[in-house]
Amino acid sequence: MIINLVEVGNSAEILLVEDRLSEVELMREVLQEYPRPHHLHVVRNGEEALAFLSRQGKYGNAPRPDLIFLDLNLPKLNGHEVLAAIKSDQKLKSLPVVVLTTSTTAKDILKSYELQANCYIVKPVDLDQFIEVVQVTMKFWLTFVALPLPCDKY
Repeated sequence: MIINLVEVGNSAEILLVEDRLSEVELMREVLQEYPRPHHLHVVRNGEEALAFLSRQGKYGNAPRPDLIFLDLNLPKLNGHEVLAAIKSDQKLKSLPVVVLTTSTTAKDILKSYELQANCYIVKPVDLDQFIEVVQVTMKFWLTFVALPLPCDKY
């Protein structure tokens, strides 16, 4: 069964995996302007990301995210390690993961796609471009894309 969040009127669950507080606050501000209902969940390192996704510890009641924004430069486990863990887990691998990072290196881009990132976006330094990139990405993944309905609980 497929699901489109607009069709069912649900609030989107967004997971942001980002260690820099300034980037987290910027994302919060950008998403305040996003017209669809959503909840932004933030984790600050790779270990917290995997705990959130597997509902461990303080994340025991965490929702299944509809979209993950993943930075590569993270403490504890880096973004590639988090991405590899997500895409190798049967219950998580269908989650769309958008790598949103400052890295422009061909090595990071290639590795992200090899690990099955759904897309790779270099964070624009221009504020207006950043806003546009985030809003277009949200609209694409949460409006136009048919997402799989999770079986039971993940």
